[in-house]
Amino acid sequence: MSELNGVKVSVQSVGKTFNTRARGHLIAVDKISLDIHTGKFIGFLGPSGCGKSTLLRMIAGLEEPTAGQILIDGRAVDGPQRNVGMVFQSYSLFPWLTVRQNVGFGLTVNGSNFSQDQQNEIIDAMLDMIGLKDFENVYPATLSGGMKQRVALARTLALRPGLLLLDEPFGALDAQTRIVLQDQLLDIWQSLDTTICFVTHDIEEALLLSDIVCVFSARPARIKKIVENPFPYPRNRIIQTDPEFIRNKIEIFELIKEDVYSALHLNQ
Repeated sequence: MSELNGVKVSVQSVGKTFNTRARGHLIAVDKISLDIHTGKFIGFLGPSGCGKSTLLRMIAGLEEPTAGQILIDGRAVDGPQRNVGMVFQSYSLFPWLTVRQNVGFGLTVNGSNFSQDQQNEIIDAMLDMIGLKDFENVYPATLSGGMKQRVALARTLALRPGLLLLDEPFGALDAQTRIVLQDQLLDIWQSLDTTICFVTHDIEEALLLSDIVCVFSARPARIKKIVENPFPYPRNRIIQTDPEFIRNKIEIFELIKEDVYSALHLNQ
């Protein structure tokens, strides 16, 4: 079993083909094999539309592979699982619920597993963790984009998922808010016992946050290179000036640029 080897997620020769009216069979993901070890933070990076979000959705059990299989804790994924949480780029908050009610929504749905006192304790801890305790009775319409994303993250983390999947969670945010939430995500991850898969288009974001950066080719997604991050946690932003960081950034940029230019039929 995979969990005995410290593997949280095992992607085994996974492919995904969509049937479309306009283009017939469209291969989104092609023969990807990848082991994600327990407690690690892995970044998925590649050209826009390459299939990395499709792979993430298959890990989440929201899409079914057309080839191969995915195991989580040694068990085949056949649909959404309680120990897997996912946060999307869109905030997906319930506008009729307060911040507190949104954070506690998953606990309420799974209320049989938690007493009311336990639910309140978890919600309080999440609100403190994301710094929104003073906004617990506010409705989402009055929150900034960064605050909404923090609520979405807290709602997912409240269920203590062993695997957290993040699909460009900061993509729609301004640069300053993005920096704050990147740092906050690292703090949260280091305080919780969870494994993270993080989809991004931002090379610096991937290198700053991840233990390992998995670089994908243009569609269909194939693993082009796996880049090990040489900088240990805790990290600060000064590493962005380190020659090794800059070398990795340039290498990844060149890998992605090749596929972007090829897709656009441009000469380098």
